[in-house]
Amino acid sequence: MQSKAKTVAEYISELPDERKNPITKLRETILKNLPEGFEEEMSYGMIGYVVPHSLYPAGYHVNPDLPLPFINIASQKNFIALYHMGIYSDKDLLNWFVSEYPKYVKTKLDMGKSCIRFKNTNHIPFELIGELVSKMTPEEWINSYENAIKK
Repeated sequence: MQSKAKTVAEYISELPDERKNPITKLRETILKNLPEGFEEEMSYGMIGYVVPHSLYPAGYHVNPDLPLPFINIASQKNFIALYHMGIYSDKDLLNWFVSEYPKYVKTKLDMGKSCIRFKNTNHIPFELIGELVSKMTPEEWINSYENAIKK
């Protein structure tokens, strides 16, 4: 479900009451732990964290007018989603996250290629998410991204 909100505040204000607090806390966790250089913006109808054109002028290869996406969070119909492109491109990071997840949450990890789904908002491992987002700098993400698209 993509929002037409123009700002993060507008996006959050449109959420159902039961989703506002978890999304806000997830956003705060990301902002507190995200390495310097990434920027927050609305991206693909979700809250996004991107490498701005000032750091990576080439932008996203699919649409170079857009900055390079890194993380998105969204309130979907049946879950809250965290999309982390670093997990998709870095097998070591993925393996680390998968091995750490059970230390924080007793339910099974619900994950696609880059999408981590939280159906129960009481089971969002905020501390683990904070650690995850801190593990890749914009420069490391650019290198990983370029290596992946050049294959």
